Amino acid sequence: MKNQNMNDWLQTAVFYEIYPQSFKDSNGDGIGDLNGIIEKLDYIKDLGCNALWLNPCFVSPFMDAGYDVADYMRIAPRYGTNEDMKRLCEEVHRRGMHILLDLVPGHTSIEHDWFRESMKAGRNEFTDRYIWNTNVWSDFKDVSGIAGCLRGISPRNGCCAVNFFSSQPALNYGFANPSADWQLAPDSEAAIATREAMKEVMRFWLSLGCDGFRVDMAGSLVKNDPDSAETIKLWQDFRAFLDEEYPAAVLVSEWGEPDKSLQGGFHMDFLLHFGPSHYLDLFRVEEPFFSRRGKGDISEFITTYMKNYCLTEGKGLICIPSGNHDMPRIAWKLDEKELKIAFAFLLSMPGVPFIYYGDEIGMHYLENLVSVEGGYDRTGARTPMQWNGGKNCGFSEADKDKLYICQDEDESRPDAEAQIQDPDSLWHEVRRLTALRKEHPALLAFGGFSVIYAEKNKYPFIYQRTAETETVWVVLNPSDREITLEKEDITQIPEDAEAFYHIHEPAVYHSGRLCVPAQSATFFIR
Repeated sequence: MKNQNMNDWLQTAVFYEIYPQSFKDSNGDGIGDLNGIIEKLDYIKDLGCNALWLNPCFVSPFMDAGYDVADYMRIAPRYGTNEDMKRLCEEVHRRGMHILLDLVPGHTSIEHDWFRESMKAGRNEFTDRYIWNTNVWSDFKDVSGIAGCLRGISPRNGCCAVNFFSSQPALNYGFANPSADWQLAPDSEAAIATREAMKEVMRFWLSLGCDGFRVDMAGSLVKNDPDSAETIKLWQDFRAFLDEEYPAAVLVSEWGEPDKSLQGGFHMDFLLHFGPSHYLDLFRVEEPFFSRRGKGDISEFITTYMKNYCLTEGKGLICIPSGNHDMPRIAWKLDEKELKIAFAFLLSMPGVPFIYYGDEIGMHYLENLVSVEGGYDRTGARTPMQWNGGKNCGFSEADKDKLYICQDEDESRPDAEAQIQDPDSLWHEVRRLTALRKEHPALLAFGGFSVIYAEKNKYPFIYQRTAETETVWVVLNPSDREITLEKEDITQIPEDAEAFYHIHEPAVYHSGRLCVPAQSATFFIR
């Protein structure tokens, strides 16, 4: 059952994640920009995506691709201006679409004015905006939630905590269990000031036209918070603020624990590729479940997924992405034929699907690239979008050596124009699936879900989606062998169920047996 506070448009949403520097360069400087995104909105809508998630596009030194923000309230000049962002929001809405910006509340860049002020020896408004201890010779090795420290960088005596890279000092939202005098409580004046400053950031962009935020590292804000109780309370405060001033604002969390994030007021939580989710088992291990070799296993993923699905208790959604900017592309281990079946899964599961730019055409993951903007092994999943077979694949008119990151040089690289012209392409399969999802209530975000067949080290994978008006059964067999299941294995599927969609050959249910062709996907309905 849907949460009463859930925005109705999320029920039919299909998100498209845009890494702005890699999507479309409109001014020939070799870097993607907001006007380039505006140029391609009709492409995104035609694919069947009706919502955008933009990775950070604010002023930054780009030591971590914009996740090191130097000014939360100004668009980085390389992407355009605040007016360009306002126009992008307007153009998105004019097409009946929605847009989420990436909010990074846990840390800033060392170049942020807040941090420069906090480094001063004398006390000021920003002295406690970040987490500092009181002795430059001490570190944070025994403090939960802190990744490292900066020291010896200013006249101030003490070390500053960092969240990820050393260029990302941690903002101070307090400690759930303070154990030293420099560890402030979540309700301290300084921690509240940080919280209020982030509300101002949210107000600014919501008033400019965005529809909400995907929140980076949402579960990490309050430190030394093992059960996340104080972090949940923090986000409940943010949600109360939004409900009062911007009740339509959507929040999507990078948390990976939906029972906590949804309790905190988020509408959706991502199924993360790190941690115990077994998400990588599907697409990105040596023997992925969606490989035709048929040596994968989906059972551990399903066990974990069902645990999380039950924890949502109808209060929110779990997002399963095709990929994102932090992992190898979905085409790393899978070819186009295998990808079609993978997308049949991604676009028929409950929750809201997210498609990472270029995954709809099977863009390659480029291994062993020199790191760009803090990408390291992630750099190969952030290469420029391949629009056509022309100069720089239609991404930019800049000279090749001016591109901020190299492109795929493989002669077999896919591009959007060629795939749109080929009715049998991956792009067209994704488009058919996004349309099918919106045509069938059972396939929407809040449609019911139950697993019918997901045996360890076996194929196929079968699940049921339900709505008041229909029931849909999804039968996926990525393996290269035909499989027959007996009636006792699939008692939930009636024999009069009708196949209404299939990839390659359809499964056939006859005389109490379900025959599932090799490398196939079939949707049945009744």
